[in-house]
Amino acid sequence: MDTQQNTALTRALTELPGPLPARGVIHIAIRHTDRFTVVGNDLAQHPGLSTTAVGFAVRIQSLPQGTEIGIKALAARFPEGEKLIAAALRELEAHGYLQRARTRLPNGRIVTRTVFCNQPTALLRPRVAAAPPQQAPAAPQVTAPVPASVPAPARAPGPARGPAPASATAPKPEHHAPLAPAPQASAPEAPIPEASTPQDHAPFVPLVPPPTAPKPPRPPLPQPRELTPELERISTALLSDLHHHSPEFTLSEEHVHRLVPGVAAWLERDTHPDTVRHALTTNAPEPVKYPYQFVKHRLTVLLPPPALRTTVTPFQTCDGCERAFRAPTPGHCRDCRTGHAHEDQQAAA
Repeated sequence: MDTQQNTALTRALTELPGPLPARGVIHIAIRHTDRFTVVGNDLAQHPGLSTTAVGFAVRIQSLPQGTEIGIKALAARFPEGEKLIAAALRELEAHGYLQRARTRLPNGRIVTRTVFCNQPTALLRPRVAAAPPQQAPAAPQVTAPVPASVPAPARAPGPARGPAPASATAPKPEHHAPLAPAPQASAPEAPIPEASTPQDHAPFVPLVPPPTAPKPPRPPLPQPRELTPELERISTALLSDLHHHSPEFTLSEEHVHRLVPGVAAWLERDTHPDTVRHALTTNAPEPVKYPYQFVKHRLTVLLPPPALRTTVTPFQTCDGCERAFRAPTPGHCRDCRTGHAHEDQQAAA
């Protein structure tokens, strides 16, 4: 099977027009006839989106209308975890590709409706192409009744000019009888105000902020409750060792010192160091131009929730009746304490 594929690939390369490039990618584009999705270069080459976000955007575009694209629904369909999917959806939402809105259904139930736009920058362009077709047919309708209404007053003073023959005035209504449809032509005068209704000329409200809008400040690097020497040692070793797993994650000593609190915040939430390393280096773009900014972004965006810590009160054995009871320190149970207090009251009396 591999031999057949290699032979077909070699034959396809020989059929490409023009000289082949000496280096870089060579595209063999086979036209799709069914089951394909059109993806624009503004998404495929978006400089601000991670590869994971671009991949999920393409997958969402390929899904049929009405398919659930929540975090749990996508996690059940694809191999990525919920945290990685949630981070990708947040990226798409920040760049305008994804929009979530709470909507009330006719039965009163409130649901979250997710809208995906494959080209959010196109929403900023004014869409007025639909207005001219509505105004174009109105022009001949407005001018049609004008000739019909002008002759009426012009013929009214006709008899006043002189003793004109009655036969000259009598045929005129007959000649203008075919103009009876003129009232039909004046009937469309009603839609003329509708062409200039405020609804057609309502100001365009973009769904995404314009490129010149000020960007919101980036969230700060997470900080631990207490940066202990042990957490600082483990975090420094983890960041310094990243380049052994991926050479692109080579950090300077100053950058390691700045990122230590972020890693310590992860470790403080009972996250294993291998999990932190996997979250920082998996599905990274190639190449990673700014490793410090990339690691800082992932430490901030993919921060796991705090671990649930519950305090359990231990069991103690009562010194008086040897009954088991819960208390932070050894002593007597409630019944024995109540009995001892009653005895002391009687002795004091």
